[in-house]
Amino acid sequence: MAGSRTDRVARVRVMTSDRHGLMDREDEVVLEEPLEIRVRPFGASRATPVAVTMRTPGNDFELAAGFLLGEGVIHRREEIDRIAYCPTPGTPQEFNVVELRLAPGVAVDLTRLSRHVYTTSSCGVCGKASIEQVRATVPASPRGTQRWTPEELEALPERLRAAQGLFARTGGLHAAGLFSPPGTLALAREDVGRHNAVDKIGGALLLAGRLPASESLLLLSGRASFELVQKAALFGIPVVASVGAPSALAVSLAREFGQTLVGFLRVGRFNIYAGPDRIATRPGPIDPP
Repeated sequence: MAGSRTDRVARVRVMTSDRHGLMDREDEVVLEEPLEIRVRPFGASRATPVAVTMRTPGNDFELAAGFLLGEGVIHRREEIDRIAYCPTPGTPQEFNVVELRLAPGVAVDLTRLSRHVYTTSSCGVCGKASIEQVRATVPASPRGTQRWTPEELEALPERLRAAQGLFARTGGLHAAGLFSPPGTLALAREDVGRHNAVDKIGGALLLAGRLPASESLLLLSGRASFELVQKAALFGIPVVASVGAPSALAVSLAREFGQTLVGFLRVGRFNIYAGPDRIATRPGPIDPP
């Protein structure tokens, strides 16, 4: 049930300009392909298409499971009977359609899906009808009590970067990393889409029966948007850190659900936007706001 592919990079001819002039050479670029996600109730004769997302191939089953978890279609590993590709032999779409078949007795309302038409790889709150609808998908606030020291936090971006093999080759992906204390990288996923990388983390946790991830930290390679903080809450992750900025709505949501939200994380400095009780204090003076 891995849902993985090895062809995630393409080679193209480029013209490089530098102080020596123009040079024709070959370069590597990351693949971006559509993935259609379908859901089939147990015993149904056919599946229902529910989403198309642009993604980097690989960990497709995790992506499908994480997406449907984030949309409130499924909630537990036991609700999944099987996940498989729907291949059309001899066509480029052979690995671009994934079907998730529900277990017996699992009933879902597919009309509640808010991204059933099309989602882009860069979307934030893609077509959500309202903030209330998104909040309704989070059953409870994360309960983690693990405290992180500043030194532990500041070491995390470099550890995630070291696991970003495709980014090192192409420079064209986002990443999400799941860390356990005191800073062990448990999962790392890359994708052209920020939300896809996080969905792959959530799907991996769901399929492994590791939800809620109550003592974990989610690190984002970019900014912390509302949807990504919401996904972390849904996965039971109490601490979200990003190397970039959070949005105002992400800060509000983290505070509402009792999460810890850290932004602009780098060696020697970071901002705590919510939940400072999970961050151990650093000795020394604190500048007034």
